Amino acid sequence: MSLVNHIFLRAISQSAARNAVKGPSAVAGHGGTGSKTWRNLSFFVAVPAVGLCMLNTYLKHQEEHGHPRAEFIPYEHMRIRNKRFPWGDGRHSLFHNPHVNPLPTGYED
Repeated sequence: MSLVNHIFLRAISQSAARNAVKGPSAVAGHGGTGSKTWRNLSFFVAVPAVGLCMLNTYLKHQEEHGHPRAEFIPYEHMRIRNKRFPWGDGRHSLFHNPHVNPLPTGYED
């Protein structure tokens, strides 16, 4: 190896040593605090957050569905059926809910 290559390689290794990150490596898994931190975040942040979202959804559902159903008014421009649906008896939509979706003549129940 020539003297120039030797000097060049030594300068690169010294530069790398100066710019190296000190302390435990996140990639190598040294330190042992990573898994504990994520476990604690999961139990003390994520699980309560999911519980609060479930509570919020439940309360909103109770608020929206706690009121009586609106009275059926047979407007001429709504629920127009020019053709029968290709499934079932042809009067009900594909995802028909008899409590919420009225037929042209009114609610079923």
